[in-house]
Amino acid sequence: MGRRVAWRPPVALRPYVTTASGYCYDSGAQTAHRGMPSTTLTVVLAFGQPLDVGWHGRAETRHRFWGVVSGLAVEAADIHQVGRQEGISFGLTPAGARLLLALPASALQGQLVSVDELLGARGSRLYDDVADAPGWSERFAALGRQLAELAAAGEDTHPARREVAYAWSRLTGPDDVKPRVAEVAGDVGWSRRHLGEQFRAETGLSPTDARRLARFEQSHAMTRRLAHPLAEVASAAGFADQAHMTREWRDLCGYTPGQWIRAELPFVQDGADVGVDAGAIRFHQHLKESR
Repeated sequence: MGRRVAWRPPVALRPYVTTASGYCYDSGAQTAHRGMPSTTLTVVLAFGQPLDVGWHGRAETRHRFWGVVSGLAVEAADIHQVGRQEGISFGLTPAGARLLLALPASALQGQLVSVDELLGARGSRLYDDVADAPGWSERFAALGRQLAELAAAGEDTHPARREVAYAWSRLTGPDDVKPRVAEVAGDVGWSRRHLGEQFRAETGLSPTDARRLARFEQSHAMTRRLAHPLAEVASAAGFADQAHMTREWRDLCGYTPGQWIRAELPFVQDGADVGVDAGAIRFHQHLKESR
């Protein structure tokens, strides 16, 4: 059995950092599972033993990391494991990449890069502070402190163009039916071609691929809950039909929804989620003091 502990960042940080998950489980013999593509850059801090990860089907990209950031990509990752696994995983929005990593998401598109390589001494402090904490509450408190310091240091970073930020929000936001790219381009007063150029420069993705990832991400979340038939999931997530959803799943992660349920769902459901509020309590005060 395993255990997952969820931590939701404070309100001030939510435009930049998604919900963090602490995990602890024993996989026993050598095994692997699929890290699904999403609309966020993924950060993993591994404790005990490093994370063994590479892009799906590309063995040359496989490496071991104590702390790693994976950029936005329209492909899945293969995570290899044996024995006890423990760590924290959280996502960064493109705005979060700007603020906390001091670079556009496009600089990391399709890459797996160590936290130390990206942040230097600040990355080492982040990892050591979190990894040295004795329990989950203390670990998330440490994560909150370190993210606050990174946010304070990055407050003068040049933000993305507002037109691109708006387009990202519309194409990947919570609306069940995502607008067409041409509609969003019209909203900001740009041609579809110019929007595509500016969007790629900031995120590394085309507007169409960002829309695809958002639709896939929604269908994956619904499939994980097993609350609806797959045909209903396809409709709710904005696919033309279930066959369309199946093709997109196969292209983006190498599984059909049914194959993923059989192969991966027992892994992601192993253990119960437990909410942790520690770490957010002093965030606002710490951020003010850091500035």
